[in-house]
This record gives sequence, structure tokens and C-alpha cells, in this order.
Amino acid sequence: MKKVILFIVLTVWSVSCSERDRPDSLLPEDKMVSVLVDIHMAEGIASSLPLSYDSSKKLYPMLEHEVFKKHEINDSIFRESFQYYLRDAGKMEELYSRVIDSLNVREKVGE
Repeated sequence: MKKVILFIVLTVWSVSCSERDRPDSLLPEDKMVSVLVDIHMAEGIASSLPLSYDSSKKLYPMLEHEVFKKHEINDSIFRESFQYYLRDAGKMEELYSRVIDSLNVREKVGE
């Protein structure tokens, strides 16, 4: 019985905290997936170029900035949204499943 009560209390607490901690500028799930796809594409580009590690470390932030510019967001909105979605492992798994599917489609189209 104590376990059931503890489970209910933790569930109510986590739901109330999630709603209270929701950022005002939270990216919708579809947009978050789109940004994540482009972020991972930028990472792939930076790591696949024949550059030294130091050069690729300098290139990636420029590519990331272009992704944020393309999606008309700034890095703080992305980071707040990422942290918010990260608190819910199931939601983050769902988002990344969509990201992986999108990247796989892009890879097949590019072949």
C-alpha cells in the first residue's frame, strides 16, 4: 500500500513540476525534430570533412548557428526546449525515433 501511495505522490509531483517548468518559448515537437535533424547533419558535416579536430571544433559552432538561423530560433530557445524534452525519457525517445527516421530517409535519398 505504501508503494502505491508513493507512486501516486511521485506521479502527481512530476506532472505538476513538468507543467510549471515548461518554458514559454518551448519549440513544438515537429520543429524540435526538424532542428535536431539539421543539428545532426551539421555534426556529420563537421566530422566528415578532412579537417583537424581543432578545425572541426571551430567549424561546428558556425554550422550550428546557421541551423538556428534557418529555423529562426536562438540557441537558448533550443537548449531550454531540449532540456525540457529531456526530462521525459519517453518523449525524448519518441522525438529521437523521428529524428533517426528522418536522417535515414535523407541518407537513402542521397544515395
